[in-house]
Amino acid sequence: MALYLGIDLGTQGLKCVVYNGNTRKIVSRSSYNYDILPSPVAGRAEQHPDTWIQATKVAVREALSRLPRPADVCALGVSGQQHGLVALDQQGQVIRPAKLWCDTESAEEAAELSGKLGITLVPSFTLTKLLWLKRREAASWSRLAAVLLPGSYLNYWLTGEQAMEAGDASGTGGFDIRSLTWDEGALGHVDPELRGKMPRLVGPNELVGTVLPHVAEELGLPPGVVVSPGSGDNACSALGAGVVSDGQLVVSLGTSGTVFGKSSRPVIDPSGGIAPFCDATGGWLPLLCTLNCTKPVEDVRACFGMSHEEMSALAEKEAPGCGGVSYLPYLVRSI
Repeated sequence: MALYLGIDLGTQGLKCVVYNGNTRKIVSRSSYNYDILPSPVAGRAEQHPDTWIQATKVAVREALSRLPRPADVCALGVSGQQHGLVALDQQGQVIRPAKLWCDTESAEEAAELSGKLGITLVPSFTLTKLLWLKRREAASWSRLAAVLLPGSYLNYWLTGEQAMEAGDASGTGGFDIRSLTWDEGALGHVDPELRGKMPRLVGPNELVGTVLPHVAEELGLPPGVVVSPGSGDNACSALGAGVVSDGQLVVSLGTSGTVFGKSSRPVIDPSGGIAPFCDATGGWLPLLCTLNCTKPVEDVRACFGMSHEEMSALAEKEAPGCGGVSYLPYLVRSI
């Protein structure tokens, strides 16, 4: 029996599922919740990668504990929140907390790079965060030796290999979606040496590596579990929903709200409204996003100290329309 472990590294938590390749059913699942680090700085949204590692350890062990034969797990893949900047030093150690996709401190750098590149880059994109780091934290920048995203960082912890596939790379702002290579011109606008700090690129059918023996032991995995490239969360959502043909769309309502679909050719919108992403199969995934989706609901719930069940019960009693009251959730410089 072949079992496959899926890990989703999200903004508000990490989820695990175990999939039986023979029965094509999910046979175990688990989760671990966490949050963004509190900060008085407007627009800042950060998490420490150590949080993701702790979440992985707890969630994977829990999911495996429900299996009669955890030794049947033969492979795993990671779906990760996109864009976040994980800065590593020469020894592969995390330099500072990761700046997440919803961090907008790099708005000024985003505007500057947009002007230089002739496209619209929003602060979500990793390239803007790298320029912010260079200008605002010189000591951190001087130590920078490698750039990863949340999903590729988790793969690095699992395998010891620094690699990235096109789906995640296309969300950095420093990737050429036509040639599927790093865009040396865009990266050079941040720093001439930045290209040498980007990870190797792998195709959708390649392996990142094998889970390190000591990590496998800590997680309760058998030796030799292989790690796929995985992809960004939206690309993995499309794959999981079976959106692998032109004209198919997915609507995803999470911390952010997104609409995206498969394309057999790159889609480039100069306005920046449609993000020029790649998918997890070697194709493209044009995407429209709003940063505020479930976060406004969560903020309201937290303000009133209610559970999800209590909030849902109250909402069911209300007539549609809210009596004309409007709520504009401009919480992270976007609606």
